Amino acid sequence: MADLKKMYTTILGDHFPMEMTITFGDQTLRFRKRTWKLTQDDGSVEERGIRYGENPDQEAALYELVNGNLTLGDCRFIEPGHGLVSGIRAEDMLQVGKHPGKINLTDLDNGLNIIKYLMDRPAAVILKHNNPCGAAHGKDLADAFNRANRADRIAAFGGAVVLNRPCDLATAELLSGNYLEVVCAPEFEAGTLEILSKRKNLRVVRINRIDRLAEFEKFRFVDFKSLIDGGLIVQQSAVNSIRSAADLKPAAATYKGQEYRVEREPTAQEIDDMIFGWAVEHGVTSNSVIYVKDGCTTGIGTGEQDRVGVAEIAVHKAYIKYADILCFDTHGIPYADLVLEIEQGKRERADKEAIDAKTQADKAGLPGSVMISDAFFPFRDGADVGIRQGVTAILQAGGSARDFETIVACNEAKPQVAMKFTGQRSFKH
Repeated sequence: MADLKKMYTTILGDHFPMEMTITFGDQTLRFRKRTWKLTQDDGSVEERGIRYGENPDQEAALYELVNGNLTLGDCRFIEPGHGLVSGIRAEDMLQVGKHPGKINLTDLDNGLNIIKYLMDRPAAVILKHNNPCGAAHGKDLADAFNRANRADRIAAFGGAVVLNRPCDLATAELLSGNYLEVVCAPEFEAGTLEILSKRKNLRVVRINRIDRLAEFEKFRFVDFKSLIDGGLIVQQSAVNSIRSAADLKPAAATYKGQEYRVEREPTAQEIDDMIFGWAVEHGVTSNSVIYVKDGCTTGIGTGEQDRVGVAEIAVHKAYIKYADILCFDTHGIPYADLVLEIEQGKRERADKEAIDAKTQADKAGLPGSVMISDAFFPFRDGADVGIRQGVTAILQAGGSARDFETIVACNEAKPQVAMKFTGQRSFKH
């Protein structure tokens, strides 16, 4: 185990070149490897690229687009000069902690990918292994982070946080209360770095362009997928086109000559949660289902093979996280620690039973949530999972041959459930 830990704390050199050129026909994109001069424990300064790839035995490099434009058909791709994660300079690493690795940087990148759609209000996104585990709007930044953190304190441990406003003292105090790998914001106000330095291994990163992140909504980039045979699949990046109530489509279908339509229209709050939830869903690995309420995630299910299964997993996770936050609020310890202390005879079993009973009675806070699905429900069973938990509205892609089943499920529910279609899938791999 000690050797494995040492592997994860070792900085690899890499053999990737400083310059990289990619040619599309007669169009050329030029990239430069990003390196940083870092002070080592012995006081020496070394120039390094990223720490390592997905695993400590994989060399890796970060490249920034520095020259060239690309136009394919009607699509013009992002131009040089818009560096975010690839543009991080040594002076932007306000507290290095450990040298960043590939997962740290891709966590930040996907956090920016989500939060670029949430720039109108203070927002925070917490990510773990490139998926959000908590996301929230708030009345201020501290409130946004607190809500995102409380949505899933368990997964947030060791996660990456992206903030869309300058980090203030109140937010810094909350951040320092949980173990985190990375915190990223457009700026850090006076006194915040002293607070964050309590976590010596925390990477504190400033990305100046976050305040202009909304500009990135319409930017396209080239998305590469490498194959095991050395080949490539190249695609345009996805763009979220569901940005207002006007982008939502009626949930209606025709089956065997009969027309079906959802009878209840969503409230203004449900529409707001639909727009918020679809933005978060845009950064969740498909096949996925998430639940959101009042601008905060209440359950996130990622990357499952079947839609009813992922809807159930999101519910299961919501119950675990809800019990954990109840336990933390009541006893000041995680739920898992409470169970352990009961097994050790240090606490009464009634403490756990009270938390379990309230979690079940509250249905883990899911009642009133909006259910978001990144693709259509092939059958009504997926939607029924959320309806049984008390969701009041559903947003899904639509387009299934059996959309009528899900429409019937919404109309049969007591009270009735609203539903809208996006007409757009939100697949992320």
